[in-house]
Amino acid sequence: MMVEEKNTSYRIYLVAVGIFLMAIGIVVKLCNIQWVEGDHYRQLAKERTVKNFVIPANKGNVYSADGSLLATSIPNYNIRFDAVAPKSEDFNANVSALADSLGLMFGKPSSYYDAGLRRARGTKNRFYLIARNLSYTEYVRIKTFPLFSKGAFKGGLIVEQYTIREHPIGMIAKRTIGYDIIRPDGKHYAKGIEGAYKKYLDGKDGRVLKQKIAKGQWKPIRDQNEVDPQDGYDIISTIDVYIQDIAHHALLKQLQEYNADHGCVVVMETKTGYIKAIANLGRDKKEDSTYYERVNYAVSESHEPGSTYKLADLMALFEDKKADTSDIYDSRGGDFTIRGRHVRDSHEGGYGKISLGRGFEVSSNTVLVQAVYNAYKEDPMQFVNHLKHFGLDKKLGLPFEGEGVPFIPQEGGRNWSAIAMPWMAFGYGVSITPLQTLTFYNAVANNGEMVKPQFVSEIREWNRTIKKYDKKVINPKVCSDETTKKLRACLENVVKNGTAKKLYSKNFPMAGKTGTAAANYNKKDGTEKHYVSSFVGYFPANDPKYSCIVVVHEPNTSKNNYYGADVAGPVFKRIAQKIYTDAPSMNSIKNIDSKNKIQEQNFNDYYAETQKVKPGTVPNLKGMTGMDAVALLGNMGLKVKVKGTGKVKKQSIEAGRSISPDDVIILDLSS
Repeated sequence: MMVEEKNTSYRIYLVAVGIFLMAIGIVVKLCNIQWVEGDHYRQLAKERTVKNFVIPANKGNVYSADGSLLATSIPNYNIRFDAVAPKSEDFNANVSALADSLGLMFGKPSSYYDAGLRRARGTKNRFYLIARNLSYTEYVRIKTFPLFSKGAFKGGLIVEQYTIREHPIGMIAKRTIGYDIIRPDGKHYAKGIEGAYKKYLDGKDGRVLKQKIAKGQWKPIRDQNEVDPQDGYDIISTIDVYIQDIAHHALLKQLQEYNADHGCVVVMETKTGYIKAIANLGRDKKEDSTYYERVNYAVSESHEPGSTYKLADLMALFEDKKADTSDIYDSRGGDFTIRGRHVRDSHEGGYGKISLGRGFEVSSNTVLVQAVYNAYKEDPMQFVNHLKHFGLDKKLGLPFEGEGVPFIPQEGGRNWSAIAMPWMAFGYGVSITPLQTLTFYNAVANNGEMVKPQFVSEIREWNRTIKKYDKKVINPKVCSDETTKKLRACLENVVKNGTAKKLYSKNFPMAGKTGTAAANYNKKDGTEKHYVSSFVGYFPANDPKYSCIVVVHEPNTSKNNYYGADVAGPVFKRIAQKIYTDAPSMNSIKNIDSKNKIQEQNFNDYYAETQKVKPGTVPNLKGMTGMDAVALLGNMGLKVKVKGTGKVKKQSIEAGRSISPDDVIILDLSS
């Protein structure tokens, strides 16, 4: 008995020791949690119950020069359904009515939605898709539908909001206005104005600390770390929507007419370099007659320009005084040979012996190549250095990604040969983008001052200007005033008497140069040769306001009218005349107060006749001009019918007779 009691005592002691050790362990663990690992667990609890939420900043808008909205951010919505959230009685009572409403809104049978909603309920789908890409108006409407009107927790309505970028004027100038796309990896893919000025447009996101108070519900906690979002600034572009519309449709019409592959148009304000319009249209590979803004060809596509490059020939020759417009050259039957290679004119048989000025007007390859070759064959780099001074070897430094790189062969380089320099003279072996070519021509129109093309005039926050982009001068004087004067005369003569004479209008002076370049002309791989047609110039020629370039790639050659004057020239003329004729005239009228003797006499005669009229009687109108007679009778309240033109020969109611309210007087006029 004693042994049994003793064993029991041991067991009690053993249990007590165990409990004591466990208590010690618990105390140690509590102390460890409180003081050793306390910070970790406190942070973990905070992360699960308190979280920083990002408050997105509103992105700025892009406006045209005339205030039209080019790009803006709008909210879009995806609607989903938590099929588990509604109570059974609510779901069963409203599902049919909800299906009817959805079917009416989206044009599908209500049975389609009824089956989908019930299937989601049966499978306990908590994220069933109802609709994507809804506008705000559609979102507000769908919130009022049966069941959904009960909200998220009772009605199962799940709303996903996101922001999309819209272009209110459509696809016009889309490649220049640009876009900002977030890739799946989270990186931005930005182009155009949207990409170049992203740091101004995006603004800065804010943040707010929130505490979790219930399932899916968070309450803001105000603290010193809260940051309000800063909305993005607005960008004011140089684009003029009116001019842009003209340029876009003029180019589109010509691309469709010639079934061309692609083309571009740029209109620049001469003195400032502001780009007023830029259109880049490429053919849809699936629909030949459909064109859209596929690539920014004007900025990125560097290619052989052809004859538009000949303006650089004249500028170099005139600056060095190595030739003048009156110098005579033999076109040699339209075929000039240098080191076994042929330079040919498009006009079969050549032009005979003509002046350099005339050679430029008719775009004679043989004349221009001879002029450059004879002047610089001993020192080709003298000519190349002129091209570099003109800025034809440099990028313009545009804010956009992907600006094309111009190219000029250098002596000793891999593209240099004995014929490199003469080939440059008619636009081959070199490459340049349309916008770079336009900038060069614009310098001639701007009296030698080369200005940088600009697409943005200012950055604004509401009505406050944050930053202004004024004119930027690339080269204050690309050539002398004497040379500029000669070049402008030559460019005017191209339109008056040369390759672009179809564009000539005596009422509206234009100046410019045609270009037709054969692409793939030296390929031996079976690649089909095609043409690049262009025209670049400015208007009005006597006082340039705008410069413009048109480039069309791969026009249909079946009618043999793929030349720059036929394909690109009409686009230039259509744009120039539309701008010129539709723009209001700001010219002041000189001597507006001067008097014309004949007009004064006619007025005095009319006034004298009115004074002879006795009140209430018909006046004597014989010999008075029809216009004056009608005015006089109208002022007296009489109804008038007129036969013929000229002066009054006969009146139906005799002079001096009293006037009756119902009288109608008929006037017979004769010249």
